Amino acid sequence: MNKPHAPFILMLEEVNKNFEGYKAISNLTFYMDEGELRVIIGPNGAGKSTMLDLITGRTKPDNGRIEFGKDTDLTRLNEYQINRLGIGRKFQTPSVYIDHTVSENIWLSLKGTRAVWRTLFARVSPGERDRIQDVLKTVGLSKKAEWKAGALSHGQKQWLEIGMLLAQDPKLLLVDEPAAGMTDEETHKTGDLLLSLEGKHSIVVIEHDMTFVRQLARKVTVLHQGTVLCEGSVDKVQNDDRVIEVYLGKKRKRK
Repeated sequence: MNKPHAPFILMLEEVNKNFEGYKAISNLTFYMDEGELRVIIGPNGAGKSTMLDLITGRTKPDNGRIEFGKDTDLTRLNEYQINRLGIGRKFQTPSVYIDHTVSENIWLSLKGTRAVWRTLFARVSPGERDRIQDVLKTVGLSKKAEWKAGALSHGQKQWLEIGMLLAQDPKLLLVDEPAAGMTDEETHKTGDLLLSLEGKHSIVVIEHDMTFVRQLARKVTVLHQGTVLCEGSVDKVQNDDRVIEVYLGKKRKRK
């Protein structure tokens, strides 16, 4: 694997992680350019979620290097510090404040420290109001601004949570299976949303839906047994004999 030209946003080199004898991550090396949208695929147990846990500080590696931006060593920081650097993560199941309106969810997520008393009693400033409207427009929820978040569809809750991350002005977005449980229409809209963010943010998407992957992907990384098996275009990885064997459990016959 060739190291990308600077500036890169994320680098993992020779990273390992064991859990009571189970090797979840094995000599993982991964590079990502600034502003890139990268899709990561792989069978269950490939190490995809563990990789995100390591990047965000939820889990610490046994050894190896994980760097963000210009030589910031993430292995020395806790989750809160890593989040403050501009790394936001969206889990598969949306987590929103269901009893608050959509616009309030975005307001509560705006970048900056919010003490509880200020959250409860402060007024929204004109600058915050403009930012909230910009985020709602980006995620396609402007018309739902005064809806309670609990009344949204599953797909709309996913978009709201992406909006809540965007409100924090992240440099790197880590998005775990955003299309899970969505209708075909919602899935396509989610793909359009993520594509619209490409270049403005660096984005890692973990996904299983290959139609969705094909909509998104400029470059796909395939993980298997905690390491990179293959990287390249969707066509390249789908036609790679090693990937076919991993997913289908059989070798392709050669003519």
